[in-house]
Amino acid sequence: MISLIIPTLNEAATIKRTLADLTDEVKKKYQVELIISDGGSKDDTTEVAVKLGARVVKPKPDEKQNIAIGRNAGAAVARGDIFIFMDADTFPKSWDKLLSAAEQIQQERKVVAATVSVEVSPAERKFKDVIWQNLFNLVFFTENVLGLAMGRGNCQIVRASTFKEVGGYNTKLAAAEDYDLFRRLGRRGKIKIMWHIIVYESPRRFRRQGYLRVVWWWTLNGLNVFFRQRAYSKKWKRVN
Repeated sequence: MISLIIPTLNEAATIKRTLADLTDEVKKKYQVELIISDGGSKDDTTEVAVKLGARVVKPKPDEKQNIAIGRNAGAAVARGDIFIFMDADTFPKSWDKLLSAAEQIQQERKVVAATVSVEVSPAERKFKDVIWQNLFNLVFFTENVLGLAMGRGNCQIVRASTFKEVGGYNTKLAAAEDYDLFRRLGRRGKIKIMWHIIVYESPRRFRRQGYLRVVWWWTLNGLNVFFRQRAYSKKWKRVN
């Protein structure tokens, strides 16, 4: 079984696009359980998720949730051998290819996690997106070749047993929790690079903050986690 875990917060409209092509037939074919880990949405995110066939996990009363807590909460109820953690504003070019790749990882015992290519969706893509996203993919894949273990949080494929062994995402990190997880997973086994699997992310953060600013914050948080085991950011601001 594959557990698709998506953290949400006021993503009613976005989640419809993310899951539009994940049909019941596809879920049945790959034995997918869909888990929406909601952080306390004020819109109808959870209602939409239920209609789309998801199991919804809600936060504890008065719990202030970050994305690491949300992902871990989803994983806590997941039954799959493989976890796919995906952002609410991200969807694959092909569900069949993504889920088939996840099935293959299940058979490769030395592989503990996999990273994929990330692009901006064609409907929203600009020339600068092509340049920057290709650069990101090259950098992150190079880091894995060098043994530094990296996987962007947009879509992380993880062996469930190893995820549990390392204790999941570090809930004390407001940012760079994706990098931190893969760094710890990389000590347990192989991180597989899957160039051919493409997921599309929303450019909303890059449009609002600009690529240079986002990269600056990524770098600060990544270096702090690597050298000090804590994020630079106290809070990762959500962008609508």
